[in-house]
Amino acid sequence: MAELVTFGETMLRLSPARGTRLETEGELDAQVGGAESNVAAAASCLGVDAAWCSKLPANPLGRRVVRALRGHDVTPAVAWDDSDDARLGTYYLEYGADPRDTTVVYDRANASITTVSTDELDTDRLADASVFHTTGITPALSDATAETTRELLDIAVDADTLCSFDLNYRSKLWSQDDAAVAYDSLLPRVDLLFAPHRDASAILGYEGDAEAVARGLADDYDLDTVVVTRGAEGSLALVDGEIVEEGIYSDETVDAIGTGDAFVGGFLGELLTNGDGALTPATVETAQSYAAAAAAVKRTITGDVLVSTREEIESVLADASDGIAR
Repeated sequence: MAELVTFGETMLRLSPARGTRLETEGELDAQVGGAESNVAAAASCLGVDAAWCSKLPANPLGRRVVRALRGHDVTPAVAWDDSDDARLGTYYLEYGADPRDTTVVYDRANASITTVSTDELDTDRLADASVFHTTGITPALSDATAETTRELLDIAVDADTLCSFDLNYRSKLWSQDDAAVAYDSLLPRVDLLFAPHRDASAILGYEGDAEAVARGLADDYDLDTVVVTRGAEGSLALVDGEIVEEGIYSDETVDAIGTGDAFVGGFLGELLTNGDGALTPATVETAQSYAAAAAAVKRTITGDVLVSTREEIESVLADASDGIAR
């Protein structure tokens, strides 16, 4: 059975070439991506047996997602929607360049996953895993995904599966108030939390630097480990009352989409392969290093998904003394 099981939506990403606009370009590049499947793929690069749970339309687009994830050595464990209105969510990415931002347009309303229920999914796979991971994107999609997220976390808790969660706030999916209510209900079930500093501050109201935010979250929700990400300033983790900090290895960017997912996948991948899934200051410190290296490599790759190997990630770590920014 899989060591890591993730749950969430994966979409078709459509992008015009750099320097062109969605409203005028005639050709769009198609890729597959979604936060939780991206995490599974990144962990797989480090040798983890990873599976991804979701619900997909029983049509060529759904099958395309399955084929793509299998190509990343991720096991798809999906419920198939054969209804007449089954659909795969899509999003359109238009690359920016200073001073124009990269923009995203979602077309994901009423996607098949928005009707998912726990009894459609292979919960035995989740209960047998070492780690279950999901994000704040999934409960934002519909009442059904919110309920299923809670139920899957409960199943993982009952099975003593380590529960990992990334806040991953998306303003185009729900309001800050709605997100705060959902986070507050889910976080007591979580062992390992990944929290962008900006999200913890803006959504949950934590003030101060990353350490203050991490300690506040850990105290309020009885979290074993909190990893606060700070963009170019790297990450800070709180585990067993100790602070562990890690910088970035590079911010040279070909495509930033999926960088945070690669960070989480790199962290979980190393935690599971060499840390035995145990959250200690030593294992978290090493996992953070692999996470930072995985994120740096992802930024050099077009698409949502990290395509790499353990050897490549470790070569980045080995060269850290030549180029790491702490």
